[in-house]
Order: sequence, then C-alpha cells, then structure tokens
Amino acid sequence: MDCIELNDLTKKYGSYTAVDHLNLTVRKGEIFGLLGPNGAGKSTTILMMLGLTEPTSGSVRVCGINSITNPIEVKRKVGYLPEDVGFYDELTGMENLVFTARLNCISGKAATHKAEHLLRRVSLSGDAHKKAGKYSRGMRQRLGLADVLIKNPEVIILDEPTLGIDPKGVREFLELIVELSKEEGITVLFSSHHLHQVQKVCDRVGLFVNGRLLAEGDIQTLSKKLFTKGTYAIEAGIAPSASDTSAFAGKKYSAEEVKKVLQSLDGIIDVMAKDDLFVIECSHDATTEIAKAVIASGADLYYLNRKEYGLDDIYYRYFEGDSDHE
Repeated sequence: MDCIELNDLTKKYGSYTAVDHLNLTVRKGEIFGLLGPNGAGKSTTILMMLGLTEPTSGSVRVCGINSITNPIEVKRKVGYLPEDVGFYDELTGMENLVFTARLNCISGKAATHKAEHLLRRVSLSGDAHKKAGKYSRGMRQRLGLADVLIKNPEVIILDEPTLGIDPKGVREFLELIVELSKEEGITVLFSSHHLHQVQKVCDRVGLFVNGRLLAEGDIQTLSKKLFTKGTYAIEAGIAPSASDTSAFAGKKYSAEEVKKVLQSLDGIIDVMAKDDLFVIECSHDATTEIAKAVIASGADLYYLNRKEYGLDDIYYRYFEGDSDHE
C-alpha cells in the first residue's frame, strides 16, 4: 500500500522552478530517504505534502488524502519535525508535550499519561520537568520527536532532523527512528543531505537535485543501474610482480600485462586498473577464474571480492556532471 503519492508535482515561483514534475511513491511502514543538496527542493516538496503551500500543478496524496483540498485531514495523520523545532522555552518538556496533546483534543489525564510515555520513549524522563529553553540541541530534537508522536501519526516527516547534534546524539536519534518504524508501523520520510545517515536507516532513497528526482530505489538497485548495469564487479588487489614460488619466477609483469591476461577470460567486459587495484566487470561471477588467471600469470594476488558501491559512490556519480544520468 502506498502511503505517499506524488504525481507530476510542480512548484514554480515566477520563472523559478523549485520542484519539477516530481513522481514519487512511499510505501506504508517504509523509511524513505529524500537525499539532495541544500536548495534542491526537498523542503518545498514537504510543504506541499503537508498542504502548507499549493503546487503549481500535479497532485499529492498522503494516507489517501488530497493534501491540496483537505490539508487539515492530512495534518491529523502526519507528524512533522522541521530542522529547528520551536517550543515554549519557559515551559518544561512535559508542559510543552501536554500543551500539544490538548491542541490535538487529548484530555487532561490522558495527555499527561501520553506525555510521560513518550518522554520515556525518547529517553527524556529525567529531564521532563526541566525548562525546554535549557535543553541541548539533541534534547530538543528528541522532545520534537515526542511532540510529533503525541497524536499517533501514520506518517512522520523529518526535515534535516540531525543538524547540530553531536555524533552520539545522532546515532541514538537514528536508532529511535528505526525502532519506531518497525514497532509502530510508522511511515517515515527522511529528508537530508547527510549520505551516511540516509544509508544507515532508509529502506529506499531518492536522489533529488534542482527540483527533480534523478533516481530512486534501494542501494543495491541503484548500484547495479549506475555502475554495473546488471553485471558483476570484482575488486582485486594485485601486485604485478612475480612470486619466487611461481612457475614464472624471475619474470616481472606490468599492470598492463595483468590487465591483458584478465581481458582474455570468458565473460570479461572491462578491466580498470589503478596502481595495484583492479576492478573487473564481468557478465557472471568470475571470481574463481580471475583468481586462477592472476596466480598463473605470476602476479601476486592479495585479495579478491565482489565490489559493493555505497550511497556516496552513487550520489557522486549522479552529481559529478555526467549528463547520461539526467
């Protein structure tokens, strides 16, 4: 079931296009990472999802509700945590949560009970009666998450939620997001420009730049599409000098000669070499054949493994200016 559906969503400010014909679906219970540089249009997209700004064209539905025609209904279903959370600094953490609960039509005792539960959930029980103005940045974000959860949302939207938080706080915050999604079945849209954070917690990612979604999928799918196009990539550490125990003892092999040996194998599509590192693209998993060929050539094989591309590789491949990916 799709929880978020954006179809040809476009937002223009005069001649400037902030979001350009965006098509995106996020499934129920999924953690989806909207990844892109600052100014890419991520926050504008979120505002349209919440019904806080109208699109120039296209449609947006959240939990099956049209955000343009029924923004209040969407807000009942969605919790939104912006980059900088606003609280009443003279009120305690508990008082801020109870106030939000009352705004969401939760009665007195129920509001207090809910606030206590959520403060425990985000590890702020010990600071429940401390004024919010005295909270650290990380504590404010955790209080913000509790504030978002007070109305039992089906969807949580997080817009750059970890800015200004120390590494330990970031790790705890991200772990909490994953727990909530798994245990409560909450759908999470995580907007960020921090690659490693997105890769750590998200089921799928969308690469967003200049108002356009360039690609979306899980890391493995994007990796195959960008780097191997469905083939295998084998990474090998090879020193092109003869081993004394080799049948070719005494003969020195250059990187170019090792490359030619590898290119002669069946199913080898391409061989890229830099110093002692070789990346071999092949139509099947040719790990065994590659190992035998390298050893037989007299070169020294230090390691051999399937090459895995991370989100940083994928991100920079798209944003390095290669027009083939536009």
